Amino acid sequence: MAETYIQLSEAAELEGINYEALKKKIQRNPEKYSVKKEHRESGGRELTYIALESLSREAKRKHAEKNKIAVTDEKEKPWYVDIDVNWYKEKYKQNYYKAIELRNVIKEFVKVRDKYRSYGDRTEYATEYAKQHGMSQRTLYRYEKAYLEATAWSMKLEQEDGCSYEYLQVLALCRKPKEEGKFPSLSNEVKTLIENIWFDKGFAQNRPTIEMLYFKLEQEAGNRGWKYPSYQTVARYIHYLMEDCNERNAHYLLANGTKEYRNKVMHKCARDLGALPVMGMVQGDEHTFDCWVAYRNTNGKVTAIKPKLVAWIDMRSRAIMGDIMCKDANMQILKQSLIKMIYSEVGGVPQCILIDNGKDYTAKAMTGRNRKERRAETEPISLDSEAQGFYKSIGIQDDFRALPYSGWVKAQIERFFGSVCSQFTKWFDSYTGTLTGSKTAGKVKKDIPKLLEQGKLLTIEEFYELWEKWKNEFYMQKVHRGLKAQKEEYTTPLGCFQNAEERYFKAPPPRSYAAMLLMKAERVHVSNQGIKRFGTIYYSSELADYQGKKVDIKYDPNNLTSIFVYTTDGKQICEAKSQELLQVAPRVSQKALEEHLKEQNRQLKKDRERIANRQKTLAERSNEHEEADNVVGGLELTIGKKQTAKKNNVVSIPTDRQYAEKKKADVEENENTFFADKARAAMDMIQQLG
Repeated sequence: MAETYIQLSEAAELEGINYEALKKKIQRNPEKYSVKKEHRESGGRELTYIALESLSREAKRKHAEKNKIAVTDEKEKPWYVDIDVNWYKEKYKQNYYKAIELRNVIKEFVKVRDKYRSYGDRTEYATEYAKQHGMSQRTLYRYEKAYLEATAWSMKLEQEDGCSYEYLQVLALCRKPKEEGKFPSLSNEVKTLIENIWFDKGFAQNRPTIEMLYFKLEQEAGNRGWKYPSYQTVARYIHYLMEDCNERNAHYLLANGTKEYRNKVMHKCARDLGALPVMGMVQGDEHTFDCWVAYRNTNGKVTAIKPKLVAWIDMRSRAIMGDIMCKDANMQILKQSLIKMIYSEVGGVPQCILIDNGKDYTAKAMTGRNRKERRAETEPISLDSEAQGFYKSIGIQDDFRALPYSGWVKAQIERFFGSVCSQFTKWFDSYTGTLTGSKTAGKVKKDIPKLLEQGKLLTIEEFYELWEKWKNEFYMQKVHRGLKAQKEEYTTPLGCFQNAEERYFKAPPPRSYAAMLLMKAERVHVSNQGIKRFGTIYYSSELADYQGKKVDIKYDPNNLTSIFVYTTDGKQICEAKSQELLQVAPRVSQKALEEHLKEQNRQLKKDRERIANRQKTLAERSNEHEEADNVVGGLELTIGKKQTAKKNNVVSIPTDRQYAEKKKADVEENENTFFADKARAAMDMIQQLG
C-alpha cells in the first residue's frame, strides 16, 4: 500500500505547531520523518511533503476525521455548527459548563487510548475509564464519536477563516436544544386562543396568572366545543413564549404602558461623557429625601417634613454643586442654587444645562421663552433678565430640556440621587423608605409624630450639616465607577473636576447684578393710589404718569418695604415705598394726612405745569428758545432796556445755615438710592448662599 503524503503546512496544523517548528524537528531527526520534494509546475521553490505515517497518532486521527468530514460534507451539518454559542451559554448555562468538564474527560480518554495498540487493551481501558467516571462504555464511545466529529469540524472551519472553533467540542457534548415551536398537542386554533387571551390589554394590565388564563381557556374552548390541553401544557407554552425576549417585551408594553416601557425596556444609547469639558454641561433636578426632619415654620410651630434638595451635577466629573436644602422647592430656590453654583469654588458658569421638565425649570422667567418651546432661538444678549431668561442672564449659553417621563436622559443626576438614598438617607432613624418604585414593600413603618414629640428628629439645619459632610468627605472623595469606565486619569469627582485638562470657563457676572436677578418679577397695574401688592400700597411720585397702565416690578421676597418699578420695555421708573394706609377719621394721624396732602399737591402742580406748557402758542415757545439762546452762563449778552416781567408769587428759599446743612444731607442721602439698599441686602444673601 502506497504511503500518503501531505504538505508540510497541513502536517504542522495537524500536529498543532507552526510551520517553522516542524521544519526544525525534521532537521534534528531526519531519519524519523519520510520527506519528499516536488517541483512546482509554475516554477519557484519546491513543495515539501511529509508522509502521514511519520506523524503522531493524534495528527493521523485528526487527518482521518478531517477526510471523513470532507467526504460527508454534502450531508446536513450538526446542530451546533451554525448555532450562536453566546445564546446557548446564556440560555443553557448549566448544561454548557457541565459539557466543558465532560470535554476534558473525553479529551484525556482519546489521548491515552491511542497508546494502546491492541484492540483488547483499548476495550479494557475504555471499560475501566467509563466506570471511573460514572458512565457506561457505550455512552463513553458515543461521547468520543461526538468529540472527534466536532474536532474535525473545528479544524475545517478554522482552515477556512483562521478563527478558533474549539467551542464546538463543548457544544457537541451538550444536549441539543428543543426545536422551536414544537407543541404537538396544541392545535393552531388553541395556540391562537391562548395568545389572544394572554395578550389582551385589559387582561395583561391586571397582572394575570396562568391559572386565570387556563380558567378562561376552559370557558372559551367549552363554548366552541374544542378539546383543550392540560394545565401543564398551557403553562409550558406560556413559559416558552415569555422566554423569547421580543414576546416578553411586547407583553411588558401591553401590561405596563408606554411610559414604563420607555424606562425599563426601550433601547438607550450611552453618552460619550469623556468628550465633554468640565462645566460644559450640567444636569439639575430636585430630590425628596426619604427621611424626616424637624422644621420650624414662620409662625413658630415645629412640624416634621421630608426635606427637599435642589442640586446640579457636572456630567464630566460627576461633581455636585449648588446644593440647597428646603421645605418646598420653587423657582426662587432654583435661582439661589444656580447663584450658589456659579460663585462656589467647586462650580462656575456652565456652558449648557440639562434641566427637568418641571414648571419651575421651564418657566418663561427662567428660559426667556414660552414653556411650549423646547429650544431657545438665537437672540442678542440683553441685560433684561425677564426678556432673555434667568439662565442666559447669568451667562449660560443654552438650556436643554429632558423629555417628559424620560428619567434616563438625566441619568447622572438620577444615579446620584440613588446613591444618596442607599448611602446617606438610610442611615437615619427617621428613614421611612420610598414609594417611588413599583413595590410598596420598600415602605418602612416609623412613628414620626412620636419621634417629633420626643425631640428625636434632627432639625433641618443639623441634617444639612451632615449632608455637607457626607458630600464633601465621602462622595466627592470616593472613586466613581462611571469615571473609571470613562478611563479618566482622576477617578474621584473632586479630582476630576479640579484636574481635568478640558475645561469650559466663563467669568460670572458681578455679584450685585446677580443679587438683583434673585428678585422676583411681576407685571402689575398702576391705580390712582399706586401699586397694590402684598396687602399694602406702594407709591412714588413718578408713578403718577403711569396711572391705568401696566408696569413691571421686582422685589425681594424677604424684604417687602419697597419695590423696583420698570416700564414694560425694561426702562427704570422708580423705587416705590410701602405706604401707611390712612385710617378712617378721627383715627388718622396728622403726619400721615399732611404727607398725603403734600403728595397730592405735588401731583396737581406737575400736571398744571404740563397743561400750561401745552397751551403756549408757537410764538411764546419761540421767545423762550430765543431768550435761552441769548443767555450763556447766566449773563445777558445783548445791551438794552428789558421789559419788566410780570411779578410771580414765589416762596423764597431759606438761606439760613441750618436749612443749607439739612438740604445737603438730604441730597447725599437720596443720591444713588435706587440700588444701594437692595445691593447691600443682596450681597448679604449671596454670602449666606456661598
